[in-house]
Amino acid sequence: MKIVLMEPLGISKEKLGSLKDSITSLGHEFVSYDAFTLDHEELKARAEGADALIIANHPLPGDVIRSCDNLKFISVAFVGIDHVDVEACKEKNIKISNTGGYCNDAVAELAIGLAIDCLRNISRGDASVQALGGKAGLQGNELFGKTVGIIGTGAIGLRTAEIFKVFGCKLLGYSRTERPAAKELGLEYVSLHELMERSDIISVHTPLTPATKGLIGPDEIGAMKQGAILINTARGPVVDTASLAEALKAGKIKAGLDVFENDPPLAADHPLIGVPNLVCTPHVGFDTKESIARRADMAFENVTEWFKGNQIRKML
Repeated sequence: MKIVLMEPLGISKEKLGSLKDSITSLGHEFVSYDAFTLDHEELKARAEGADALIIANHPLPGDVIRSCDNLKFISVAFVGIDHVDVEACKEKNIKISNTGGYCNDAVAELAIGLAIDCLRNISRGDASVQALGGKAGLQGNELFGKTVGIIGTGAIGLRTAEIFKVFGCKLLGYSRTERPAAKELGLEYVSLHELMERSDIISVHTPLTPATKGLIGPDEIGAMKQGAILINTARGPVVDTASLAEALKAGKIKAGLDVFENDPPLAADHPLIGVPNLVCTPHVGFDTKESIARRADMAFENVTEWFKGNQIRKML
């Protein structure tokens, strides 16, 4: 079979060589590309003749998928698969596996970090020192004792809840599925509106679906406490940007964001550029040396298990 790695995975040549051996040692052909592209014709050329593709988080459009006569399997080195045309895969009976779990700790730790930055004014304090200023106006708040609302209690949401609990926080949760593991942490499931009203810190961990797009809208943001903090390390469109920007400008809430409608760099006129009470990172939640190495291992494991007739981490 022919296996094609369509884009770089952010790992060393040595590690890629080792992973390549896991495929070629079984008698299969392996081809890899070390540059990103969004050009459909180039993507078609790369995928030509492939039985399986390995991709990361760059789009795989339907016309590319439909051009692949031999394609049977796609291993996505990412948690979400919304950048893959799933309908085209269904048409051609192409199976998809992801690498869910590779960045649970990485994303959870960033969510905690953003929350602490908002509470203790770390970024603002750094800016003050660099500008030869002092601590005036930078008195913060403790994380201990705060009520934290977790929206989406999947693996990353639960890991985030675990860490918040270690800091002595009370846990609320809102999710499509109520998980026994969450209740074992002492998390109390409530309605979304109640979570928004009662939480001092709200951390979003839901995937982006038609049902969750705009889930945190003007009514939900309006229900937040004065001084509450909204953290989003999930997907940008889950939160209504205009409503968030308005609340930040009014000084009602603070926010820590790692995700937006599109990955940074943002346009100069983006509603969140220059607003106060906001700490941002450019979609780095998943991106640690450890998580990227783990992701590559899992992406290749998906393929080698598929060779054996086993589809692990099945998404389609």
